[in-house]
Amino acid sequence: MDPLSDHPGTLPEFDALAAKAGAENFPVALRVLPAAWRADLHASYVYARLVDDVGDEYTGDRLAVLDHIEAELLAATADPTRRTAHAAIAGAADLARRRPAVLGELRKLIDANRRDQVQQRYATFDELRDYCRLSADPVGRIVLEIVDQATDDRRAQSDDVCSALQIIEHLQDVAEDHAAGRVYLPQEDLARFGCTDADLGAATASDAVRRLVAFEADRARALLSSARPLAAGLPWRARLAIAGFAAGGLAALDAIAAAGYDVLGTACRPSTSRIVRHAVPLAMTWRRR
Repeated sequence: MDPLSDHPGTLPEFDALAAKAGAENFPVALRVLPAAWRADLHASYVYARLVDDVGDEYTGDRLAVLDHIEAELLAATADPTRRTAHAAIAGAADLARRRPAVLGELRKLIDANRRDQVQQRYATFDELRDYCRLSADPVGRIVLEIVDQATDDRRAQSDDVCSALQIIEHLQDVAEDHAAGRVYLPQEDLARFGCTDADLGAATASDAVRRLVAFEADRARALLSSARPLAAGLPWRARLAIAGFAAGGLAALDAIAAAGYDVLGTACRPSTSRIVRHAVPLAMTWRRR
């Protein structure tokens, strides 16, 4: 039986997935970018959202559906005439046919969601970074492929930026993740600041939780420092794309700090003005090279 038919209607439609781009910390595809880039960025985003939604919200056998998505992705990539179960998979397969290096990164996103089904805690920061190598870093590598700027050095810098963005999202979603039974903040850090898992389910953050969040936010900000050398080495259009992603993360960190690191009692979302404020100097780094 096709696992996608087990619970009809539980998978979001392509348009519903695409609409979620407006809620991200960063602009998914700036209007000033070439149309072909924007189309590929949207396709990769919608695919990633589909995979994440299955891993987080699907009401049937999530692992079976993730396996099915991977099988469909591989089959559609190999055979452009194949009809797939979801338009998001078709778009990702088209991208992978034209840019073969992308296929492995698309599969890592599936592996991240497989891990979410079996692992709900991370003992150390290194263990969390290993998860980010599946859940976040592939996104930046896909972007570099789309803008034709993938090199080993840039991939490493992009990995830092994307891991930072993932950590920031974890900070914003502490309460939501806790309600789902997941804690992405490293257990060693909870112990260091005298926090328990239960503290993450409170209506507002205790002083200890605020100190913990501030500590993790500083880690994310340090990783985001790789955005400057990454942006500086790119042509201007590619630089704009990277600047938008990194600026969204920096703006989200500003919002977290402005809330006194109370991510439990405050929705810490980045404002457009803060994103622009951070994006401009990143986009203009070429003038100081």
